[in-house]
Amino acid sequence: MAEENKDHKKLYKELRRKEEEDLARMLAPKHGIPYLDLSRIAIDIDALKIITEEHARENNIAVISGGGKKIQVVTTNPERSGTKQILEDLARKRYQVQLFLVSPTSLQKVIERYKEVPPFEAVRAGVIDLSKMGGGFSSNLGSIARVKSAIAKLLEETEGSSKQASLVLEIILAGALSVSASDIHIEGGENDARIRYRIDGVLQDVIDVPVAIYNQIISRLKLVSDMKLNIRNRPQDGRYTIITAQEKIEVRNSTLPGPAGESVVMRLLLPKAIETKLPDLGMQPPFLAMIERELEKPNGMILTTGPTGSGKTTTLYAFIKKLSSPEEKTITIEDPIEYRLPHITQTQVDHARGYTFGSGLRSIVRQDPDIILVGEIRDLETAEIAVQAALTGHLVFSTLHTNDAAGVFPRLIELGIKPSIIAPAVNVAMAQRLVRRLCQHCKQQTATTAEERKIILESIERLPKEYKREVALDFMIWKAPGCEACNFTGYKGRVGVYEAFLVNDEMERFLIQSPAEADIRKTATEQGMLTMFQDGILKIIDGITTLEELARIVSPD
Repeated sequence: MAEENKDHKKLYKELRRKEEEDLARMLAPKHGIPYLDLSRIAIDIDALKIITEEHARENNIAVISGGGKKIQVVTTNPERSGTKQILEDLARKRYQVQLFLVSPTSLQKVIERYKEVPPFEAVRAGVIDLSKMGGGFSSNLGSIARVKSAIAKLLEETEGSSKQASLVLEIILAGALSVSASDIHIEGGENDARIRYRIDGVLQDVIDVPVAIYNQIISRLKLVSDMKLNIRNRPQDGRYTIITAQEKIEVRNSTLPGPAGESVVMRLLLPKAIETKLPDLGMQPPFLAMIERELEKPNGMILTTGPTGSGKTTTLYAFIKKLSSPEEKTITIEDPIEYRLPHITQTQVDHARGYTFGSGLRSIVRQDPDIILVGEIRDLETAEIAVQAALTGHLVFSTLHTNDAAGVFPRLIELGIKPSIIAPAVNVAMAQRLVRRLCQHCKQQTATTAEERKIILESIERLPKEYKREVALDFMIWKAPGCEACNFTGYKGRVGVYEAFLVNDEMERFLIQSPAEADIRKTATEQGMLTMFQDGILKIIDGITTLEELARIVSPD
């Protein structure tokens, strides 16, 4: 009996809907607009926000799709004064409206989709304002444990609140800033989503949040980053700004589709990252002196290499800041511009408009620069122009993706540059990595194991004479058990380990022969090059890092 009643109700509902649709189809010609059956039409969630939910409900009108300024709008009665006013407002905003008549039931289903649009008031495109965070969160998030506790408390206290996801996101962002995270990862799952921070180059778990909160966070991030809300099956990139009471932080936002939801990674472009000056990079004194001498030269190339996230941009910016003066014209071409530098002309690659490293660099050379920074040399055109600029009176800084300093020359030859002009153009070939610093709050001296002593002493024995150290056979090293200040990792902050060699007359004659990378490295070390591993060993002796950390980043010589 119950099943029969259920079937009757379903049939009655279908008949009522058919009557509604037939009536709308009949009224459409009288209003002079086409009828539309929304049962087979996909709704563009991103387009819904063109008209607010409040106005949509009050005036029975909604935007169901859009591409640029061309939009499709549906209504149950185009003659209503409120509906006319909204249509006139859309026309003033230069929208090209294609209007359709729909049934009340169809329109109601469209309006119900507003719940998929983030329910946040005053969301400004491109901005998340943390300067007025409530609850004292901003001053109490000094560790991952505190961030986790704050989020857990919020989820428990405000369950069901429309602003819950907004507040969770604010804590995630404020927490990341408080622990100096470089990236925030939000990874969707079937039942919940994992939040992780990358701190000092290593990912650390923060907390899992319910999938409902995750979905709203993703929607808000897309909204503020000017991404499409309804696109979930392909990657998107965006950018927004975090405003705090002290500063503005630019954020690069990237989404990637996955089987259990989208993955979002946010790169925090912290202003303090470019405040590092050349002496603060962690270079050994003889190494720093050599770099400073080379920076005084009026022309040539200084190339630094290393994987993504090895500090290359920070190093090159430190070079530019060292040389910046009213007498020098400095121009950069980057992809993208991560940090704005005062009194420097910065340009950004735009592949869609044909502005590549090569074409940009060709234009830069005609701008009468003294110093040129090329974000990366990745093709023959860019390499050729950069080499010619270095040979014709310009000081050129750039990066390459190779494993070490010796790999610079084989890489340029592989791109198509003749060995005979590479050696005269390049002044210095560098490589670098970032190792984590021991936490200053909990580090303590400890005796070495026999294996540690063997590795360290053998490396010291091979040090170039400029870097020689005298160490006792029973020397101590430093380690850190971990504390709240370092999120119980034993490390806080990072420092560079470097290697570089000069292209002097002897090296130039050697390089013109197109030697193998192994032979270049052997010759460079024979001429006094400090390797990245040796630089790390010196930092271990000085209590800056550990052998475990160095081995994680750099292979032994």
